[in-house]
Amino acid sequence: MIVDGANVVGSVPDGWWRDRAGAAIRLRDNLAPLPAAGLPGLPPPIEVVLVVEGKARDIPQDPSGVRIARAPGSGDDEIIALVRDEHRTRPIVVITADRGLRSRATALGAEVRGPSSVPR
Repeated sequence: MIVDGANVVGSVPDGWWRDRAGAAIRLRDNLAPLPAAGLPGLPPPIEVVLVVEGKARDIPQDPSGVRIARAPGSGDDEIIALVRDEHRTRPIVVITADRGLRSRATALGAEVRGPSSVPR
């Protein structure tokens, strides 16, 4: 599962824009149970990759099992690179509401789910 950090954080109007790194850390921590718990239709164990960009890029890796992918530029481009590089031995699910990214990811065979499908 690849999570569009900026898009998922931005889906909750809780003042995230005042502290982008803090919001990304909260998202990382909220995603922590998923590697062992899975999601509906995506049984555990699952790999969870949180893609961060901009001011959130330097959040620390946590031993929770959520891998941080630091986008050197566009987070969307990083997500597409991850989808492209994934060996197709398992399903790939991208979490985003971004229409352009949804289209690009599904064209590569990924399933796309909205931000409300994960704990935010």
